[in-house]
Amino acid sequence: MNINSDINVLGSLSDFSLISTLLVEDKANTDYQAYSNIKTNKSYKRFASAIKNTLIKFTDPNMEYLIRNVFEHEGLSAHCLLLLFWNACVNNELLDYLNQKVYFPALYSGRVALKKDEVVACLQELKQTETAMQKWTDSTIETTASKYLTFLKKFSLMEGRVNKTIAPPSMGDKEIILFIYWLLTVEPKTNLLESGWLPYCFLEKELFIQQVMQKRYMKFYNLQYSVNNLKIESTLSYKELYHELN
Repeated sequence: MNINSDINVLGSLSDFSLISTLLVEDKANTDYQAYSNIKTNKSYKRFASAIKNTLIKFTDPNMEYLIRNVFEHEGLSAHCLLLLFWNACVNNELLDYLNQKVYFPALYSGRVALKKDEVVACLQELKQTETAMQKWTDSTIETTASKYLTFLKKFSLMEGRVNKTIAPPSMGDKEIILFIYWLLTVEPKTNLLESGWLPYCFLEKELFIQQVMQKRYMKFYNLQYSVNNLKIESTLSYKELYHELN
């Protein structure tokens, strides 16, 4: 697993204007004083690096176009942040690991709260098998656990300050279509029900199947479903998608 400190850095980012600047220009004002709560040039470089490596690094040109198109029309809206979160989870293996081992099990079991101790325990267990974490101290693990929960809150997946509660996004029509088009860029399997990315729809599998089979979605994709097999092919280009969703 490729493990870095981006979760810690992004969990500390309070001024999202730097994300906006990097999305627009693919570069930023190198004067760190242009951004509130970034106190030094060294801090600026750490934030910019984490944003570029985790949030706005694109493995698929279609996904890059979609995210930039949504940002162009909406700014850092809830839709844009959701797309950036999905993209970050593709780029950051540790973020995806914690989601799959801690956040999603809590979400899909119907729990309300998620404690830092659970994240700490997950990281301590991972440390036993990951060479890159061997030098991590208890303090590093505690900080990473805390920043992970803060990161989720910044992307509207958690609520609260001290005692954080799980607050998944409401998956309406637009969110579901965006998820499907994102999933098609990251999942090589033709049967989407076998995808390890499926939990990121924030819906139980049965409900997800019911939703994607709605007739009102059929202009966005072709669908084949039988028992445990779901195949979806997009019918719109990623350049057309945003216009058709609005």
